[in-house]
Amino acid sequence: MNKTIFEKIIDREIPANIVYEDDYVIAFMDAFPIVKGHTLVVPKQPIENIFDLDEETGAKVMSVITKVSTAVRDAFEPAGLNVVQNNGAYASQSVFHLHFHIIPRYKEEHDGFGYKWVSVEDENNTPEIRSDVETAIKNKLNE
Repeated sequence: MNKTIFEKIIDREIPANIVYEDDYVIAFMDAFPIVKGHTLVVPKQPIENIFDLDEETGAKVMSVITKVSTAVRDAFEPAGLNVVQNNGAYASQSVFHLHFHIIPRYKEEHDGFGYKWVSVEDENNTPEIRSDVETAIKNKLNE
């Protein structure tokens, strides 16, 4: 099986600007950042997506996301910050190794990142349907 670009970074086969590393997680600057400070946090274990992530690794990754996000905030003082994670090609995942984007957001700077949605109240989004969806999710969580 071919290694992903992230596995090659982890194995030092290709260079990266690494800002954090421990036995389980690595964080490095995005090779094609949309803004100053755009950083990726990646588990070292080859995990394809969120559905394959175990709780222990997830806790370790989230701890690093918090550390790196705080460092980015303190270093660059953005007006806000997004943490983004995509699963599957349809959701814009382009490297099939779980990773989280830390994207600082700066006032008065168009960064090309569009992440807005509008909730719509229609026949597909009624209190009854939301209740059915809530029940379906709870049932799966309790299986």
